[in-house]
Amino acid sequence: MTHPYTIIADLHTHTLASNHAYSTVTEMVRAAGEKGLYALAVTDHAKSMPGSPRDWYFSCLHELPLYYRGVMLIVGIEANVVDFEGHLDIEPKDEPRLDWVVASIHHLPLEGLRNPDMEKTTHLWTQVAKNPKVNVIAHSGDPDYAYDYEKVIPLFGENHKLVEINDHSFVSRKQNIENCKKIALCCKKHGVPIVVDSDAHFEVHVGEFGHALEMLSEIDFPEELILNASAERLNDYLRKYTGIFERRKS
Repeated sequence: MTHPYTIIADLHTHTLASNHAYSTVTEMVRAAGEKGLYALAVTDHAKSMPGSPRDWYFSCLHELPLYYRGVMLIVGIEANVVDFEGHLDIEPKDEPRLDWVVASIHHLPLEGLRNPDMEKTTHLWTQVAKNPKVNVIAHSGDPDYAYDYEKVIPLFGENHKLVEINDHSFVSRKQNIENCKKIALCCKKHGVPIVVDSDAHFEVHVGEFGHALEMLSEIDFPEELILNASAERLNDYLRKYTGIFERRKS
């Protein structure tokens, strides 16, 4: 696989706190450092995902240092969208402790997401776009939850949401691949920034972006629209939209 991009941060990963992932924070950070990454976000699943961490896990993430083993450690959550009004399954008490919020849809038996169609899912994502807590729109190419890209993706850009191209989808969600390309092309057309993430559930997959980057290369996606291809762009976004440097100074 050949491509012209260098990704400096993996902004969607899971630790064993998610139950269906298998490495510790230390192991994930060590892997990020060994692969030369500038930053790593640990984004374990919120409460509606089976096996997600409970009780004090997210509210105690501030115990982790901002810089660890030479890597900026961003602490966050992958929150499920739980209904067509775009509500997320984040506990209010946890919100102040989170640096980074990844919003996504999973195939879960959620009453609020029954019988999806394009109109409902388009409305869902327009509501998520307005949520100031959300940073990343994750693996949104699921054909069962297809939405109007031309309508919604410009809203993501206007509201400073980063549209994710998820490398893991090219392996485990192959039904999403066609829509992943459509989403990337729409982001390119409208100048909406993206992030490329591994969605790693084990340390060896941290920093693995090859499938996603090959697709982006095929469509000649501009490097300047890949936020996590530049430490300067990442830091600028973090300063403007997250409060991470004020919240976690050590």
